[in-house]
Amino acid sequence: MDAFVLIGSFLGLMLIGVPIAYSLGLAALIGALWIDIPLDAVMIQIAAGVNKFSLLSIPFFVLAGAIMAEGGMARRLVAFAGVLVGFIRGGLSLVNILASTFFGAISGSSVADTASVGTVLIPEMVKKGYPRPFAAAVTISGSVQAILIPPSHNAVLYSLAAGGTVSIAALFMAGVLPGLLMGLTLALLCLYKAHKHGYPKGEVIPLRQALRICVEALWGLMTMVIILGGILSGVFTANESASIAVIWAFFVTMLIYRDYKWRDLPKLVHRTVKTVTIVMILIGFASAFGYIMTLMQIPMKVTMFLTEMSDNKYVILGLINILLLVLGTLMDMSPLILILTPILLPVVKMMGVDPVHFGMIMMVNLGIGLITPPVGAVLFVGSAVAKLRIGEVTKAMVPFFGALFVVLMMVTYLPWLSLWLPQTMGL
Repeated sequence: MDAFVLIGSFLGLMLIGVPIAYSLGLAALIGALWIDIPLDAVMIQIAAGVNKFSLLSIPFFVLAGAIMAEGGMARRLVAFAGVLVGFIRGGLSLVNILASTFFGAISGSSVADTASVGTVLIPEMVKKGYPRPFAAAVTISGSVQAILIPPSHNAVLYSLAAGGTVSIAALFMAGVLPGLLMGLTLALLCLYKAHKHGYPKGEVIPLRQALRICVEALWGLMTMVIILGGILSGVFTANESASIAVIWAFFVTMLIYRDYKWRDLPKLVHRTVKTVTIVMILIGFASAFGYIMTLMQIPMKVTMFLTEMSDNKYVILGLINILLLVLGTLMDMSPLILILTPILLPVVKMMGVDPVHFGMIMMVNLGIGLITPPVGAVLFVGSAVAKLRIGEVTKAMVPFFGALFVVLMMVTYLPWLSLWLPQTMGL
């Protein structure tokens, strides 16, 4: 009955149109009243939820990504990817995937990836003879890499939801191979479709122009070196690397590229603050919601329920995948990470699954949810950029869903994909 009151009130509030963050907070209050917990305890948990030093990395990473996204970085990364793979048949689709790989390693956001890369490449792909729905599908599916490839904001949230017991650096490294595998799988699908449908080849870029493009892109790509190199070398913590990435992004955008006007900078900072505020409210209310769940022993009850269904960890992981895929189509990624991690992590740990590995399983599942109707935020952004109806884009994405499902199965049942790099780095 306790679980019904808490979760039922949360779902009921969402159904009547209350935003997810406030639904979590109000449900926590209802749950506290139900089990006769002082409301002061809920307020303390809300404050404690956002009073964590590790959360400082989120606004810095968001700001660095926003500066680079709006300062001409996307266009230069697209041009750089064109130098590397643009001359192959179907090369523009490969450029799209590779540009998403590069940009995801800077922004850490699938929405920013889709908006920035899509604005540049979807019109160009259509101009060269690619079907518009295919161009949109490539852009949208390729942006899921940003969830895995560091610096992923969602990896920071998962570490927080896991009680801070999972290293952010380990999660960053764990996402590298799955992210690259995802990009490779999508690229192979694009090559197959290019040869099947006779999509055009690109032109080989002259050496002098290629060198100029590479030099211009190198300034932005150095952001990845700063973030990863600083963390892995031990020179920076995740928070420090994020703040230095902001300084570097500002320097490159305003003093090297000079595509962004100084008068527009306050508006960019304002948008970033709004985004971070929404995330922090969500984190605070989710912390209180998780606290009430723990008092109601909901994680323990879920663990007992799943382990009674099967004692085979591969079966349990399959069931969890189904649950995450379904919920990912109905809710946004951040609240699901904050709600489900305290519930599901004890289950998989009991089965012997590494928490870092499970983090990658959760990221891939919920990343697919971001591009799946009816609530896929990235799908909506990609459709708007491509000027297409949701149904048209969804139909074109069917083979890409298949490719992403293959990646999900590999990440789920081949743990070394996620664990080899962190273990090699001693994380």
